[in-house]
Amino acid sequence: MTAPGFTGERLPGAGGEFAVDLARHLAAYRFARARAAGRRVLDAGCGEGYGAALLAEVATSVVGVDRPEAVAVARARHASPRLAFRTADLERFQAGGARFDLVVSFQVIEHLVDPERFLRALVTATAEGGELLVTTPNRLMSVSENPYHLREWTAPELLALAAPVVPGVRMLGVHGSPAVLAWEAARGAAVRRWLRWDPLRLRRLLPAAAVRWAFPRLARLVRRRVRGAGAPTAIDVDDFTVREGDLDRALDLVLWRPARDGAAS
Repeated sequence: MTAPGFTGERLPGAGGEFAVDLARHLAAYRFARARAAGRRVLDAGCGEGYGAALLAEVATSVVGVDRPEAVAVARARHASPRLAFRTADLERFQAGGARFDLVVSFQVIEHLVDPERFLRALVTATAEGGELLVTTPNRLMSVSENPYHLREWTAPELLALAAPVVPGVRMLGVHGSPAVLAWEAARGAAVRRWLRWDPLRLRRLLPAAAVRWAFPRLARLVRRRVRGAGAPTAIDVDDFTVREGDLDRALDLVLWRPARDGAAS
Protein backbone atom coordinates (compact mmCIF):
# COMPACT_ATOMS: atom_id res chain seq x y z
CA MET A 1 0.00 0.00 0.00
CA THR A 2 1.38 3.39 -0.97
CA ALA A 3 0.74 6.06 1.63
CA PRO A 4 -1.37 9.04 0.63
CA GLY A 5 0.58 12.15 -0.30
CA PHE A 6 2.28 13.65 2.73
CA THR A 7 0.15 16.42 4.24
CA GLY A 8 2.61 17.75 6.81
CA GLU A 9 0.56 16.12 9.55
CA ARG A 10 0.48 12.33 9.50
CA LEU A 11 3.68 10.40 10.25
CA PRO A 12 5.60 8.35 9.16
CA GLY A 13 6.06 8.27 5.38
CA ALA A 14 7.58 11.73 5.46
CA GLY A 15 11.28 11.02 4.96
CA GLY A 16 14.28 11.71 7.15
CA GLU A 17 13.48 15.40 7.64
CA PHE A 18 10.78 14.43 10.14
CA ALA A 19 12.79 12.01 12.29
CA VAL A 20 12.64 14.36 15.28
CA ASP A 21 8.86 14.72 14.94
CA LEU A 22 8.45 10.96 14.76
CA ALA A 23 10.63 10.41 17.84
CA ARG A 24 8.44 12.89 19.74
CA HIS A 25 5.32 10.95 18.77
CA LEU A 26 6.92 7.64 19.69
CA ALA A 27 7.82 8.95 23.15
CA ALA A 28 4.13 9.10 24.04
CA TYR A 29 3.57 5.62 22.64
CA ARG A 30 6.52 4.28 24.61
CA PHE A 31 4.97 5.74 27.77
CA ALA A 32 1.69 4.03 26.86
CA ARG A 33 3.44 0.74 26.02
CA ALA A 34 4.72 0.53 29.58
CA ARG A 35 1.04 0.44 30.64
CA ALA A 36 -0.32 -1.81 27.88
CA ALA A 37 0.94 -5.27 28.87
CA GLY A 38 -1.92 -7.74 29.11
CA ARG A 39 -4.52 -5.05 28.47
CA ARG A 40 -7.21 -4.38 25.89
CA VAL A 41 -6.18 -1.13 24.22
CA LEU A 42 -7.94 1.46 22.06
CA ASP A 43 -5.88 3.88 19.96
CA ALA A 44 -8.32 6.59 18.87
CA GLY A 45 -6.72 8.46 15.99
CA CYS A 46 -4.10 5.81 15.22
CA GLY A 47 -2.88 7.39 11.96
CA GLU A 48 -0.91 4.94 9.86
CA GLY A 49 -0.66 2.48 12.74
CA TYR A 50 2.96 2.51 13.88
CA GLY A 51 2.00 3.34 17.47
CA ALA A 52 -0.81 0.82 17.64
CA ALA A 53 1.61 -1.82 16.35
CA LEU A 54 4.06 -0.91 19.12
CA LEU A 55 1.33 -1.34 21.75
CA ALA A 56 0.27 -4.66 20.22
CA GLU A 57 3.71 -6.10 20.99
CA VAL A 58 2.66 -6.37 24.65
CA ALA A 59 -1.12 -5.85 24.81
CA THR A 60 -3.75 -8.57 24.77
CA SER A 61 -5.46 -6.73 21.92
CA VAL A 62 -5.29 -3.31 20.26
CA VAL A 63 -7.97 -1.61 18.19
CA GLY A 64 -6.83 1.42 16.16
CA VAL A 65 -9.45 3.74 14.68
CA ASP A 66 -9.05 6.60 12.24
CA ARG A 67 -10.13 7.94 8.86
CA PRO A 68 -10.41 5.43 5.98
CA GLU A 69 -7.26 6.57 4.15
CA ALA A 70 -5.13 6.19 7.28
CA VAL A 71 -6.66 2.82 8.18
CA ALA A 72 -5.98 1.48 4.67
CA VAL A 73 -2.27 2.19 5.10
CA ALA A 74 -2.21 0.88 8.68
CA ARG A 75 -3.76 -2.43 7.67
CA ALA A 76 -1.27 -2.89 4.84
CA ARG A 77 1.77 -2.06 6.96
CA HIS A 78 1.01 -3.69 10.30
CA ALA A 79 -0.34 -7.19 10.73
CA SER A 80 -0.72 -8.96 14.06
CA PRO A 81 -3.33 -11.32 15.48
CA ARG A 82 -3.63 -8.90 18.40
CA LEU A 83 -4.10 -5.81 16.21
CA ALA A 84 -7.19 -4.57 14.35
CA PHE A 85 -7.87 -1.32 12.51
CA ARG A 86 -11.32 0.17 11.98
CA THR A 87 -12.59 3.30 10.29
CA ALA A 88 -14.27 5.96 12.39
CA ASP A 89 -15.32 9.59 12.27
CA LEU A 90 -13.53 10.94 15.33
CA GLU A 91 -15.77 14.00 15.41
CA ARG A 92 -18.65 11.63 16.20
CA PHE A 93 -16.67 8.85 17.81
CA GLN A 94 -18.45 6.26 19.93
CA ALA A 95 -17.01 2.96 21.09
CA GLY A 96 -20.34 1.22 20.55
CA GLY A 97 -20.43 -0.41 23.97
CA ALA A 98 -16.86 -1.75 23.82
CA ARG A 99 -14.68 -1.08 26.85
CA PHE A 100 -10.90 -0.99 27.01
CA ASP A 101 -8.38 -1.22 29.85
CA LEU A 102 -6.18 1.44 28.25
CA VAL A 103 -7.42 4.19 25.93
CA VAL A 104 -4.94 6.44 24.13
CA SER A 105 -5.46 9.32 21.72
CA PHE A 106 -2.36 11.18 20.66
CA GLN A 107 -2.29 14.48 18.76
CA VAL A 108 -6.00 14.36 17.88
CA ILE A 109 -8.10 16.75 19.98
CA GLU A 110 -6.50 19.85 18.47
CA HIS A 111 -8.11 18.85 15.15
CA LEU A 112 -11.65 18.47 16.45
CA VAL A 113 -14.53 20.94 16.50
CA ASP A 114 -15.83 19.55 19.80
CA PRO A 115 -12.90 18.19 21.83
CA GLU A 116 -15.00 18.01 25.00
CA ARG A 117 -17.42 15.61 23.36
CA PHE A 118 -14.51 13.48 22.16
CA LEU A 119 -12.98 13.32 25.64
CA ARG A 120 -16.33 12.25 27.03
CA ALA A 121 -16.50 9.45 24.45
CA LEU A 122 -13.01 8.29 25.43
CA VAL A 123 -14.02 8.16 29.08
CA THR A 124 -17.06 6.09 28.15
CA ALA A 125 -14.79 3.69 26.22
CA THR A 126 -12.51 3.21 29.24
CA ALA A 127 -13.34 0.18 31.38
CA GLU A 128 -13.89 0.58 35.10
CA GLY A 129 -10.47 0.93 36.68
CA GLY A 130 -8.89 1.53 33.28
CA GLU A 131 -6.42 4.16 32.17
CA LEU A 132 -6.69 7.07 29.72
CA LEU A 133 -3.90 9.01 27.96
CA VAL A 134 -4.41 11.98 25.62
CA THR A 135 -1.70 14.22 24.15
CA THR A 136 -1.87 17.54 22.36
CA PRO A 137 0.70 20.27 21.57
CA ASN A 138 1.48 22.87 24.21
CA ARG A 139 0.58 26.23 22.71
CA LEU A 140 3.36 27.93 24.66
CA MET A 141 5.96 25.78 22.90
CA SER A 142 4.52 25.69 19.38
CA VAL A 143 7.03 27.32 17.05
CA SER A 144 4.92 27.36 13.89
CA GLU A 145 1.33 27.69 12.75
CA ASN A 146 -0.48 24.53 11.82
CA PRO A 147 -3.51 25.09 9.57
CA TYR A 148 -4.92 21.70 10.54
CA HIS A 149 -5.13 22.60 14.25
CA LEU A 150 -8.36 24.26 15.27
CA ARG A 151 -7.01 25.08 18.71
CA GLU A 152 -4.00 24.53 20.93
CA TRP A 153 -3.98 24.90 24.72
CA THR A 154 -1.78 25.84 27.62
CA ALA A 155 -1.71 23.43 30.57
CA PRO A 156 -4.26 25.39 32.67
CA GLU A 157 -6.57 25.77 29.66
CA LEU A 158 -6.41 22.07 28.85
CA LEU A 159 -7.01 21.06 32.44
CA ALA A 160 -10.03 23.37 32.57
CA LEU A 161 -11.41 21.65 29.47
CA ALA A 162 -10.78 18.13 30.70
CA ALA A 163 -11.49 18.22 34.43
CA PRO A 164 -15.31 18.37 34.14
CA VAL A 165 -15.46 15.35 31.82
CA VAL A 166 -12.45 13.21 32.86
CA PRO A 167 -12.75 12.43 36.58
CA GLY A 168 -9.40 12.15 38.34
CA VAL A 169 -7.42 13.56 35.41
CA ARG A 170 -3.83 14.66 35.96
CA MET A 171 -1.46 16.59 33.75
CA LEU A 172 1.93 15.45 32.49
CA GLY A 173 4.20 16.77 29.77
CA VAL A 174 6.36 15.41 26.96
CA HIS A 175 9.71 17.09 27.58
CA GLY A 176 12.69 17.33 25.26
CA SER A 177 16.43 17.14 25.93
CA PRO A 178 18.67 20.18 25.34
CA ALA A 179 19.30 18.86 21.82
CA VAL A 180 15.55 18.75 21.15
CA LEU A 181 15.05 22.25 22.51
CA ALA A 182 17.89 23.53 20.31
CA TRP A 183 16.27 21.89 17.30
CA GLU A 184 12.91 23.44 18.12
CA ALA A 185 14.47 26.87 18.60
CA ALA A 186 16.18 26.63 15.22
CA ARG A 187 12.96 25.47 13.59
CA GLY A 188 11.06 28.38 15.11
CA ALA A 189 13.64 30.85 13.84
CA ALA A 190 13.39 29.39 10.34
CA VAL A 191 9.60 29.63 10.40
CA ARG A 192 9.70 33.24 11.54
CA ARG A 193 12.03 34.11 8.68
CA TRP A 194 9.48 32.75 6.21
CA LEU A 195 6.57 34.50 7.90
CA ARG A 196 8.26 37.87 7.53
CA TRP A 197 7.23 37.67 3.87
CA ASP A 198 3.57 37.87 4.97
CA PRO A 199 3.37 40.67 7.58
CA LEU A 200 -0.36 41.20 6.95
CA ARG A 201 -1.12 37.49 7.56
CA LEU A 202 -2.77 37.18 4.16
CA ARG A 203 -2.02 33.46 4.31
CA ARG A 204 -5.17 33.09 6.40
CA LEU A 205 -7.20 34.03 3.33
CA LEU A 206 -5.79 31.25 1.18
CA PRO A 207 -8.24 28.60 -0.05
CA ALA A 208 -7.98 25.20 1.61
CA ALA A 209 -6.54 23.58 -1.51
CA ALA A 210 -3.67 26.08 -1.55
CA VAL A 211 -2.94 25.42 2.13
CA ARG A 212 -2.91 21.65 1.56
CA TRP A 213 -0.43 22.17 -1.27
CA ALA A 214 1.85 24.63 0.52
CA PHE A 215 1.97 23.35 4.10
CA PRO A 216 3.86 20.06 3.57
CA ARG A 217 6.31 21.71 1.18
CA LEU A 218 7.11 24.47 3.65
CA ALA A 219 7.37 21.96 6.49
CA ARG A 220 9.98 19.99 4.55
CA LEU A 221 11.84 23.12 3.49
CA VAL A 222 12.04 24.47 7.05
CA ARG A 223 13.48 21.21 8.37
CA ARG A 224 16.03 21.01 5.58
CA ARG A 225 17.14 24.56 6.36
CA VAL A 226 17.45 23.70 10.05
CA ARG A 227 19.60 20.68 9.24
CA GLY A 228 21.71 22.72 6.90
CA ALA A 229 22.26 25.35 9.57
CA GLY A 230 23.83 22.76 11.87
CA ALA A 231 21.06 22.18 14.41
CA PRO A 232 21.38 18.90 16.37
CA THR A 233 20.10 15.97 14.30
CA ALA A 234 21.19 12.94 16.36
CA ILE A 235 17.86 12.94 18.20
CA ASP A 236 15.80 9.86 18.96
CA VAL A 237 13.04 8.76 21.29
CA ASP A 238 15.44 8.66 24.25
CA ASP A 239 15.70 12.46 24.00
CA PHE A 240 12.10 12.74 25.21
CA THR A 241 10.60 12.05 28.62
CA VAL A 242 7.03 12.05 29.90
CA ARG A 243 6.80 13.46 33.40
CA GLU A 244 5.11 15.87 35.76
CA GLY A 245 6.20 19.45 36.34
CA ASP A 246 7.53 22.39 34.30
CA LEU A 247 4.51 22.18 32.02
CA ASP A 248 5.06 25.58 30.46
CA ARG A 249 8.18 24.07 28.87
CA ALA A 250 6.62 20.78 27.82
CA LEU A 251 6.41 20.25 24.06
CA ASP A 252 3.19 18.29 24.38
CA LEU A 253 0.65 18.19 27.19
CA VAL A 254 -0.58 14.82 28.45
CA LEU A 255 -3.97 14.28 30.02
CA TRP A 256 -3.60 11.22 32.21
CA ARG A 257 -6.30 9.47 34.13
CA PRO A 258 -4.33 6.73 35.86
CA ALA A 259 -5.57 3.28 36.62
CA ARG A 260 -6.47 2.72 40.23
CA ASP A 261 -3.35 3.31 42.33
CA GLY A 262 -1.45 4.23 39.13
CA ALA A 263 1.72 6.30 39.31
CA ALA A 264 3.70 8.14 36.65
CA SER A 265 7.06 6.61 35.71
